[in-house]
Amino acid sequence: MTTFRIIIPMLFATILIGCNTEKKTNPEIENISHTEKETDTDTLTKHLKPFKSELPTIGLLMYNGVLQSEVIAASDVFAKPTEDGTQLFNVVSIAETKNPITTEEGMHFVPDYTFGNCPKLTVLFVPSAYDMYAQIHNEKIVDFIREKNKETQYTVSNCAGAQLIGASGIADGKKIVTWIGGGEQLQKDYPNLKVQNDSLVTYVEDGKFSSSNGNLASYISALNVLEKMTSLEHRKFVESYLYLDRLQNWKE
Repeated sequence: MTTFRIIIPMLFATILIGCNTEKKTNPEIENISHTEKETDTDTLTKHLKPFKSELPTIGLLMYNGVLQSEVIAASDVFAKPTEDGTQLFNVVSIAETKNPITTEEGMHFVPDYTFGNCPKLTVLFVPSAYDMYAQIHNEKIVDFIREKNKETQYTVSNCAGAQLIGASGIADGKKIVTWIGGGEQLQKDYPNLKVQNDSLVTYVEDGKFSSSNGNLASYISALNVLEKMTSLEHRKFVESYLYLDRLQNWKE
């Protein structure tokens, strides 16, 4: 009995100490969790660029099967700030619906806007796909390009995006270039376009319209429009930001 009376208080004391110890460590665990939560939240939000109505808006058209390099090139170029960190443009993606689109490369992109709620655009970039049949026969896409061209300062096509420009009729009588090997068919399909020799011409502009062979050449069209809207100095800054000089001068 005496032994039992001694053991009970000892067990109670041990449990009490254990509880107190747990309470002392909990705040540390909570602090770690709180810090991790803040970090997670910051990671989700710190890269968001606010839409500023006073800034020019660059619209990147997307649809299923789009070549993602032709979307990324324009976003790479126009999303870069000035050297002092000032935002110069709103860069938004647009698709027919809010559903994620699947690129040719298998990535899933969620558009910022749809054809129905797209803001006023200063520049519209029209990309391509390897198979353009569905796009040029989609009247909603063609009509969107036609309507947005009424408000844009510049309209740009890359690669087979020239087919959508041709289908819309907005650049009839204007020079245009498409993917390497696609010019002859483009001229047959849209005889009102002045299709350039794609084996010799990488990029061409005619008034507000410009076009390129697409893929990584899409950076050329984006950078040329950027220079027109800002300055040669800012273009050079963005090129250095993107390490494009390394692509031009790299050695083993």
